[in-house]
Amino acid sequence: MQAEIIAIGDEILIGQTVDTNSTFIAKHLTTNGVKVLQKKVVADDKDLIIEALDSISSKTNLVFLTGGLGPTKDDITKSTLTEYFGGELVFKPEVYTNIEKLFKAFGRIPSEVNRQQAFLPTSCQIVPNKLGTAAGMHFTKNQVHYFSLPGVPYETEYLVEKKIIPWIEDNLVVGTAVHKTIITQGVPESDLAEMMENWEDGLPIQLKLAYLPSPGLVKLRLSSYDLEKTKAEKVIEKELVKLKKLLGDIIFGEDAESLEDLLGKLLIHHGINLSIAESCTGGYISHLITRISGSSAYFKGSIVSYANEAKMDLLNVGENELQNHGAVSKEVVEKMAMEVKKRFNTDYSIATSGVAGPNGGSELKPVGTVWIAISGPNGVKSKRFQFGRNRIRNIKKAALMSMDLLRIEIQKNHQ
Repeated sequence: MQAEIIAIGDEILIGQTVDTNSTFIAKHLTTNGVKVLQKKVVADDKDLIIEALDSISSKTNLVFLTGGLGPTKDDITKSTLTEYFGGELVFKPEVYTNIEKLFKAFGRIPSEVNRQQAFLPTSCQIVPNKLGTAAGMHFTKNQVHYFSLPGVPYETEYLVEKKIIPWIEDNLVVGTAVHKTIITQGVPESDLAEMMENWEDGLPIQLKLAYLPSPGLVKLRLSSYDLEKTKAEKVIEKELVKLKKLLGDIIFGEDAESLEDLLGKLLIHHGINLSIAESCTGGYISHLITRISGSSAYFKGSIVSYANEAKMDLLNVGENELQNHGAVSKEVVEKMAMEVKKRFNTDYSIATSGVAGPNGGSELKPVGTVWIAISGPNGVKSKRFQFGRNRIRNIKKAALMSMDLLRIEIQKNHQ
């Protein structure tokens, strides 16, 4: 079973809105054994929408359209689909009853514009949407099923999870898709490919490997679409055992697990806690750590000592140390780590200091130079990194590297 996604909306094309709906739809289809062949984004233009519908692959069984079902004149998807699939727009009392119920909850009465949303094509089956005023629509043409969904993300998510996936499971014969992802940190995609070349060349023909890089991370996803589920899981697991042995500490997690989530679990498991001193990362590490619910159990606090004065006043970094070595140095970052650990009385601490860029570098310390220190029960360790020239990527890479260095140190000290 194979699918395509068509996202509709000028706001997506001009960068005003991020298309999260297509990502959500693709993820749930893939999880349920449906392979997504391609995704298109088109403007709110009748001819372009029809062109996109006409151009679907002959291999496609399912088409998902998202967007363009609102009450305003620029939302033309419903009228375009009525023209494309035939029939006429007729008033659906059950849809209007849902609209009235939604408006009543806010003490309002639907306008005539909202009432028009209860007119739906006779050529479709209604996919009831209790969360919004735009109903989903299900069309069938040449044995291909088309689902038109509203652009509001939580409404699309509800319809996909609660209505459409169950319908697919009950009415269509889908294949078996098995995916397993491991997450690596600190090694570029090209270097990983070299390390894994022999392993990758020896993969069974039924498995596909995908490299999914992002700043500081590379996800490696193994997929099977052809094997029976239990057999696919066994084949993938056998290959992952080999890969984990090959890559070792480079791997920090699996599937959707984040580094900050894994680190939190480690800290809780060992009953230890953490403090952070940030300079070039500007509080980003602390932000990632506190994204995790329950992080107050192990994260005691941080100091964002961006200016040299803050390093001196809050972390007892000496003026001589700054003058002799500079803020971006082994000596200063180690002092920051030791002092923040002492100040918060924690088991471990992280400290960062660097040149995030794009300005401020020198011949000895070019843009992207970052020092990271980890202080723990066995003293303090630091390491110098050279990232790149992109400020945001440097901050993200430094944050991820800091957490990964701490992860490795904890695993080494608490075996």
